[in-house]
Amino acid sequence: MADMSLSQIESLISQHQDFPKPGILFRDIFPVLRNPHAFKSLMNIVLAHVRELHCQDGKKVDVVVGLDARGFLFGPLLALDLGAAFVPIRKKGKLPGETSSVSYSLEYGTAEFEVQNESIKPGQRVVIIDDLLATGGTMAAACQLLKKIGGAVLEGIVMIELVDLKGADKVQEHASVYSVFKY
Repeated sequence: MADMSLSQIESLISQHQDFPKPGILFRDIFPVLRNPHAFKSLMNIVLAHVRELHCQDGKKVDVVVGLDARGFLFGPLLALDLGAAFVPIRKKGKLPGETSSVSYSLEYGTAEFEVQNESIKPGQRVVIIDDLLATGGTMAAACQLLKKIGGAVLEGIVMIELVDLKGADKVQEHASVYSVFKY
C-alpha cells in the first residue's frame, strides 16, 4: 500500500479550541497515531528526510533522542529504522543513575530536563524528536543538555510547529529545525 500524502495525513490532525485554556487552539496529532497507515506514512516522511540530510557519504545518525513524553512515541520508531540508539530526555527525577540536567523557562515558571550521562558518547551524531514546537524552550534546552554531555546535535525534528510563536528562532541558535507541519 502506498504511503499517504502529507495533505492526507494533515487532514487527520484535529483542532480543539480553548484547550488547554481559553484562547489556545490545540493541534492534536493523536488521530494520526490512531491510523496505522497514516502513522507509518508520517514516519516514512521523517525517515526519508533524516536519511537524505544526515545519512550520506558514510555518515549516520548514532542516537535519536525523544523528549518527554510525546517524543517517546516517535523516537524509538525512527531509531529502529535508522539502526540508531534511542535515548530519552526526561523531566528531572525520572531517570536512574548519574544524570546531567538543564533548567529552562516555561510560560508559567521553570522546569528541568535530564539525561543519563552514559547514554551518549562524546561526538555521537544526534537528532532530537518531539511532537510539537511552540516557544522552543524545551527543544533548545534539550540541545543545550546534549551538547553539555558531548553529543553533536544535528537537528530538532517536530511533527507540528506553531510558527507564530517563533520557537524555531530559539532552537536554531543550537541546531536546525525540521517541521513536518507548520501552522
